[in-house]
Amino acid sequence: MALWLKHSEEAGPRPMNNEDLGSGPMSSEGPKSMRTEEAEPEPMGNVASAENSEWGLVPINMAPDQEKKELTEPHLESDGTSNIHLRYSTITPPASPDPTEEHSQTYLDEKIPIPDDSSTRFSFRKLWAFTGPGFLMSIAYLDPGNIESDLQSGAVAGFKLLWILLTATIIGLLLQRLAARLGVVTGMHLAEVCHRQYPKFPRIVLWLMIELAIIGSDMQEVIGSAIAINLLSVGRIPLWGGVLITIVDTFVFLFLDKYGLRKLEAFFGFLITVMAVTFGYEYVTVHPDQGQLLKGMFVPFCAGCGTRQLEQAVGIVGAVIMPHNIYLHSALVKSREVNRANKNEVKEANRYFFIEACMALFVSFLINVFVVSVFAQAFYDKTNAQVHNDCFNQSGPYSNLFPLNNRTFDVNIYKGGVVLGCYFGAAALYIWAIGILAAGQSSTMTGTYSGQFVMEGFLNLKWSRFARVLFTRSIAITPTLLVALFQDVEHLTGMNDFLNVLQSMQLPFALIPILTFTSMGSVMHDFANGLVWKIAGGITVFIICAINMYFVIVYVSSLGHVALYLVAAFVSVAYLSFVAYLAWYCAVSLGVSFLNCGRTAGFRTPMELSLLSDVDNHM
Repeated sequence: MALWLKHSEEAGPRPMNNEDLGSGPMSSEGPKSMRTEEAEPEPMGNVASAENSEWGLVPINMAPDQEKKELTEPHLESDGTSNIHLRYSTITPPASPDPTEEHSQTYLDEKIPIPDDSSTRFSFRKLWAFTGPGFLMSIAYLDPGNIESDLQSGAVAGFKLLWILLTATIIGLLLQRLAARLGVVTGMHLAEVCHRQYPKFPRIVLWLMIELAIIGSDMQEVIGSAIAINLLSVGRIPLWGGVLITIVDTFVFLFLDKYGLRKLEAFFGFLITVMAVTFGYEYVTVHPDQGQLLKGMFVPFCAGCGTRQLEQAVGIVGAVIMPHNIYLHSALVKSREVNRANKNEVKEANRYFFIEACMALFVSFLINVFVVSVFAQAFYDKTNAQVHNDCFNQSGPYSNLFPLNNRTFDVNIYKGGVVLGCYFGAAALYIWAIGILAAGQSSTMTGTYSGQFVMEGFLNLKWSRFARVLFTRSIAITPTLLVALFQDVEHLTGMNDFLNVLQSMQLPFALIPILTFTSMGSVMHDFANGLVWKIAGGITVFIICAINMYFVIVYVSSLGHVALYLVAAFVSVAYLSFVAYLAWYCAVSLGVSFLNCGRTAGFRTPMELSLLSDVDNHM
């Protein structure tokens, strides 16, 4: 069916209504005057006429398999009185692909049933059923970019920045909570909600920004995997060869979900276990000072820290909180069977998903602490000359890797493996490489899922996984392969700094939308953010965006070229203008009416409330 709404895109954000989201979660029993049965869907409406378009009437059409009739109907009761009933329903997910087209199947084609237990007490059986999406989400906290940020933090500041890592992880957990709640309550992930709420031009720009973040993350994962393969082969496989190998293995691993969703989630769990064991081995081998570790984790102070340590602290925040991961988690939670018309089931799903996210991010935090502690204990305050003297004639093909100067030891994931081999034996080098390979492969797969959900949500466009992987992987591999062919490993790993800046710039395009929509009553109903969450969330988003903008400014300032400054200035104006638009949209949607400049056409009463008002008027 088609429902016509008077709306002007210039007037501001449009509240989500029944045709977009359905009625949302209702109470477990519901009002007596409401019926939960569904009427047969009506045929699709016609395309907007020129006259309707001129007056700003926006047709909201739904596919026949998604359409649910939600109109008032008179009903004759047994006593002869007439009563008006509302037919509520929840929107169904987009139509699944044709089961005969195996190449189109995705992570969400299978739904995991939840044990039927009416008890409100905690259940490990239910927690096990909900376990999976949070651990897949947590892999973004363990990608090669994060590992490099960890080891650099340890080498530059010792244990002093562990409290920054802890704080960033907690903030990340709260943001992931919002993402999971959006997916559970609305039945749609963040990209789909953005598609329904934002006007066309901002929606396209938002999609492009998130695609840039995904491609940047993909490049880091390719670099990490290529370096791991090079280390494992003792340099016999060149870096460009490792880049090419990642093309093949990614396609192989991505088709594992053909064997079932739980088996795929178990495989990701195995890769996380590999990282925990390998980096844990390095931790036990180095045996860091536990007192310094605890002090650095729980005392928010950095004695004797300068500009370099400050930049590293900012880099930690940018590496931990990744924009595309917000979109990913809001989609992954849709893989569980939750009756969104039952408020108690929605509340229960939110609770178990939050518990699972806490467990998953705790594991990822421990792994990150392992890496920081290893390099803080073994290499903090060392110079390049010291490392060169210790490793000379001990590291074979890597003996010329460390320059003879007194600058602070400059480390990356490649040098990190080599220097571990120098100080703690060849086993430490190979085990480190295995951990980096597991990090690269696991984050590659979740990155591809992120890209798939983002493209389908923003553009309402479905690609096969093969085409999707080919598209993003080609963009990611081309520059990486060129650098690997014509430059050395220093330039290859040096790309991580630029990629971290690129992803930091995209953070507002995930954080502002997730705060906007989880705070809107017309979207989240009873599960909308309260006043405390709105204020705290707004302050958090502002601080994170400010920190990352500082990171970007520091990076651009280090380039030292006038032409680059001019380009950066032009890009910054466009970038800040779009961020300001999203912030304005968020503020107006949350009720800051004076920012709407007196235009209210875009802020009509949500449809479900209008229908209830009509019922009251008829009673």
